[in-house]
Amino acid sequence: MAHQQEIRDPIHNFIRLNAEERKVLDSVPFQRLRHIHQLALTYLLYPGATHKRFEHSLGVMELAGRVYDVVIDPDNLIEASVRELVPRKGDYKYGYWRLVLRMAALCHDLGHLPFSHAAERDLLPDGWNHERLTLEIIRSKEMGPIWDEIKINQEDVAKLAVGPENYKGKEYSDFEAILSEIIVGDAFGVDRIDYLLRDSHHIGVAYGRFDHYRLIDSLRILPKGDDSQEPVLGVDEGGLHSAEALILARYFMFTQVYCHHVRRIYDIHLKDFLMKWLSKGRFSIELDEHLAMTDDEINVALLRSAKDAKLPGHDEAKRIVRRNHFRLLYQRNPADLEKNQEACRAVYEAASENFGEDNVRFDSYRQKGGGLDFPVLGRDGRIASSLQMSETLARVPVVAEDYVFISSKIRGDAERWLEENRESIIASPREEDES
Repeated sequence: MAHQQEIRDPIHNFIRLNAEERKVLDSVPFQRLRHIHQLALTYLLYPGATHKRFEHSLGVMELAGRVYDVVIDPDNLIEASVRELVPRKGDYKYGYWRLVLRMAALCHDLGHLPFSHAAERDLLPDGWNHERLTLEIIRSKEMGPIWDEIKINQEDVAKLAVGPENYKGKEYSDFEAILSEIIVGDAFGVDRIDYLLRDSHHIGVAYGRFDHYRLIDSLRILPKGDDSQEPVLGVDEGGLHSAEALILARYFMFTQVYCHHVRRIYDIHLKDFLMKWLSKGRFSIELDEHLAMTDDEINVALLRSAKDAKLPGHDEAKRIVRRNHFRLLYQRNPADLEKNQEACRAVYEAASENFGEDNVRFDSYRQKGGGLDFPVLGRDGRIASSLQMSETLARVPVVAEDYVFISSKIRGDAERWLEENRESIIASPREEDES
């Protein structure tokens, strides 16, 4: 057996790689992830949130290997159709696909921009995202010789790393779809499992913790259900509570951490800075330039621009460096939504008109992805939908947040203005007509 290297990790204790896998870890594209913050500028709010994409990617690889070993175990292959689908333990394909899966998991975030998701949507050309950049890196001249050396196909790695939604033009076999789901799946993707555990650990909150050991041990490849025999990841009934805990952990981390209003406004200030500082207001999609750009370069630029009013993005940089961010003026309110579903936007537009667009920012988030509906293998051998088996999952809300922010210089005036005019601003057109 190839020599194993152990890497200490606060979440998974030890992460182990053999000499072949270490070649990918030592590559320039992967080492760049040491300089990409997992949670952008969240450390300005939660000081412990300084962890990087590097250790997250190692954790995703570790979990992917664990899940593979569980769901491919012959004792866990309940359905005859699934037994025919997967390679047998000891076969060449068993070891090959395990290695591909782990390397795809290790490389799934190679395309992330500096500060991760903070400004991806607005700062890349149309049709580009970090998944597409990941594909380009996996296929690059930098990585090609490594795949040849460890004897795996780069397209197999690419397909599993980004999933069917982002890998266009080729069909996935049922087995490839399952392997990709292990990494990026909405319900049990190990990308999600690791970031919830890791983010909650470093931030210092309990919201993202759940029994992932029990969950992984209970994962099974099962027919999707509703007369579909498509194989997907599900759980046996004994792991349903752990699955519920995962879904609830995601809900609470989004509502309490990822969508925290201070975190969101720092993302906005960073995006505004980058649109002025970057050439043509966008990140480059040329791989050499992408790989040379990390949080470090941007942090240096922020410090310089904050000191010099002549440099691009001076005002935005100063807000970040001196922690003088815009303050929350208004947020999504259930009572207001009953009157006007666009209440937050109405407040934003009125505030922009009254105080000037430069002094107001609007932010809106709607949860993407599902993951609530997955097959559950009952103790009696029957398979049912998780939404039938769990009242908890059937009632998990969709995360939705809307915010209006105002410059700190005029915060007091804006709050008084809103208090005096809130009802007239959010009133629906129908109510205005009736009045």
